[in-house]
Amino acid sequence: MPKQKTHKGLSKRVKITGTGKVKHGRAGGSHLMSGKDAKRRRRIGNSAIMGGSLAETVKTRVRK
Repeated sequence: MPKQKTHKGLSKRVKITGTGKVKHGRAGGSHLMSGKDAKRRRRIGNSAIMGGSLAETVKTRVRK
């Protein structure tokens, strides 16, 4: 059986941590930052850990 290919677009957007969690950037930080409060801007700047069934799906498509 052939191996499943890595989804290159997804692999550029997420990272699999050493413990197997999926780390990703938050949405909404590309423009219109002046209309967002400071707490929200700080949160957008940090990365987040993806959870649930979506993280399991991502791990099947991204191999590191």
